[in-house]
Amino acid sequence: MTSETLAQLSTQIDNVFFVLGALILLIEIAETLFKGSHKGRTFAEMLVSASTQIPSILVEVTILTAGYGAFFVLSDAFVPWVMPITWWSVALVVLAADIVYYWEHRIAHQVRLLWTQHAVHHSSRDYNIITGIRFGPLEGLWSLIAHLPLVFVGFPPQLIFFGLVVVLAYQTWIHTETIGRLGPLDRIFNTPSNHRVHHGSDDKYLDRNYGGILIVWDRLWGTFQAEEETPRYGLKRDFDSRNPLRVWFSELPGLMRDVKSAQTWGDVWGYLVKAPGWKPGHSPDRSE
Repeated sequence: MTSETLAQLSTQIDNVFFVLGALILLIEIAETLFKGSHKGRTFAEMLVSASTQIPSILVEVTILTAGYGAFFVLSDAFVPWVMPITWWSVALVVLAADIVYYWEHRIAHQVRLLWTQHAVHHSSRDYNIITGIRFGPLEGLWSLIAHLPLVFVGFPPQLIFFGLVVVLAYQTWIHTETIGRLGPLDRIFNTPSNHRVHHGSDDKYLDRNYGGILIVWDRLWGTFQAEEETPRYGLKRDFDSRNPLRVWFSELPGLMRDVKSAQTWGDVWGYLVKAPGWKPGHSPDRSE
């Protein structure tokens, strides 16, 4: 398999999930139009979710492009061998990228500095396909750093990017209430039912179901929760804005206030790298 073939396969997979997501979106729009009373709010929520792509794309074409180039430089300079691009290495890198995504995602929930970016994805009180493209401006930078170890394992950068694209593309279709539970598939894959739990702010649903493609990682590492009652979506704290700037930077004002009020450098460090809700002398209460 050549790099060109790999790029074509990546595009085809991305297109398949894009089309699937577009079909679900059309159904969601039709349902919203027939709902009546809340349709204005729902469409406004969709627009602000889509608006988060503006800063994300700006970061992607600048910082992330340079970062992708650095992957090739590091691979050439420090990795004495790389895997050939074959069907088995393609399958292996998707599995590896899915495991990396689980831990990248889990850490983003537990480190407040990273949460300032990932919280944007969780800040909507609605749950629909457009929620899937609601990202913090610098969220992609953490993803790039998290996938860096795969370079030193011996995966060629183009394979790593392929795995990353597949894991993200897969998640297009799971941000919906249109699809219910899927029986045995819910035990293996990250499905709409499993991911609705992840977006819930209810105590029982908080910080659960981090998986990208497979939900088995959550079962393996003790973070799985099945969907029971319908989740209350959004952040646990009272945040319900459709102002794009407030959504893009929703967590930064609170972090800056806490850092400014810190009495010691240890407190500053705690506010930056400990879990959301951490206070000096107290355990985190996840009050985001």
